Amino acid sequence: MSDINIRKTVYRRSAYLVLLLLTFIFQSNCFAQGSGNKYSGEFLAIGVGGRPLGMGGAYVSMANDVSAGYWNPGALALVNYPQMILMHDERFGNLVNYDYGAVAIPFGPSVSLGLSIIRLGVDNVPDTRNALIDLMGTGYFVPGDRIDYSKITFFNAADWAFMITYSKKQSDKLSYGVNMKIISETLAEGSAWGIGFDAGAVYNIRPNFRVGANLMDITTTYLAWNTGTKELITPTAKLGTSYDISIFGTSRITPAMDFDVRFENRQYSSLAHVGPVSMDMHAGLEYGFKDLFAIRVGYNDVKQLTLGAGIKLPKLNIDYSFAKFDNTDQLGNTHRISVMFTLDDEKFKRKGM
Repeated sequence: MSDINIRKTVYRRSAYLVLLLLTFIFQSNCFAQGSGNKYSGEFLAIGVGGRPLGMGGAYVSMANDVSAGYWNPGALALVNYPQMILMHDERFGNLVNYDYGAVAIPFGPSVSLGLSIIRLGVDNVPDTRNALIDLMGTGYFVPGDRIDYSKITFFNAADWAFMITYSKKQSDKLSYGVNMKIISETLAEGSAWGIGFDAGAVYNIRPNFRVGANLMDITTTYLAWNTGTKELITPTAKLGTSYDISIFGTSRITPAMDFDVRFENRQYSSLAHVGPVSMDMHAGLEYGFKDLFAIRVGYNDVKQLTLGAGIKLPKLNIDYSFAKFDNTDQLGNTHRISVMFTLDDEKFKRKGM
């Protein structure tokens, strides 16, 4: 059998495997509807990195750096030098803090390992449950009752995710990978733990034309609270494509589009739905000049217009993105800044290249 026929067989079987996985997810989640777990673990859907968020989150097929540990674990194998990224995001008048950090290390000629950490938190929340003075004798707070401010305590509400990524480059066209993620959530005395898995792949149809898929929470992620409550984070299939268009050999325009396919009966809160299956879109456009700077625009799944820009310095990428929550300015705007450091040195380069 020729090399061409062998490659066709491999790619055809890979497509069948993805179709089989999607069918399994759909069938298993049709029976899970009504469990009351809609939007569970939603903090994991916010996204990370100034570049991807500036493009509306259309990054499943474009991921080629350390942030691939979140966007598409299959693309982390494209990292050829050790990388680290940090991002901070404040929203709703600085009430909510969203932080992200990750590292990626290439091993041998084709493997990369990564660690990502995400935290979404509301800190120093006043707890007045033990500070109410029930003057009216109703058992709950009504006008006329008072608060003993000396008895007010504070707590943090925080969601954490830790992702360990394994990724392998199978060929110049295909790479794949998996995430194991540990989730921790706390709210006052309540706490929950869970574990889940993602599987992703990216395929280069041509050097400038890519498709990608990330099947998040592929086995359904289970969260157990110390109060006895149990939650399930249902799978999400993120599918995307992107295309590089060269301009005069010095510039590049890259349009990208992703679709999130969910199975938790979101119905009219989504762009489109059929029964319990819903779909949302991300779209983005990036203009880059000589790999020195870039400007971006995007539209995400919560109907936000996003803007962004980035600059590349020696060993350092700085990216910024902006999103507006509403037209009344009551929710404020969101500014995201990420800094990515690359050990771009010959002695740290992937072995075997």
